[in-house]
Amino acid sequence: MSSNPMLKGTLQTIILKLLEDNNRMYGYEITQKVKELTAGEIMLTEGALYPALHKLEADGMLETFTEVVDNRVRKYYRLTEQGGKEVTSKLNEAQAFIEQLQLLLNLKPAIK
Repeated sequence: MSSNPMLKGTLQTIILKLLEDNNRMYGYEITQKVKELTAGEIMLTEGALYPALHKLEADGMLETFTEVVDNRVRKYYRLTEQGGKEVTSKLNEAQAFIEQLQLLLNLKPAIK
């Protein structure tokens, strides 16, 4: 992952949102999508990504399946029903946190 320590707390949210938007993805594809969407500003490492994927799977948020692509076995991840519900919850939490952070850092005036 990039050197920004703030990313660690949002990695699960990022993964869940990408899977919601793309239905199914494999690990390397996730890293490349993050790189593409952030113009290279955020680089996920395998050492950060795979433990997060395994935790989400253990928690019942993701399911996996394999396919053979170009004579190689590729492991795909997709949301479970529970994972689909968790995306909404995590995105709401992230939005609320960002709004509070903006207020604390005076990045924008309070709008209510």
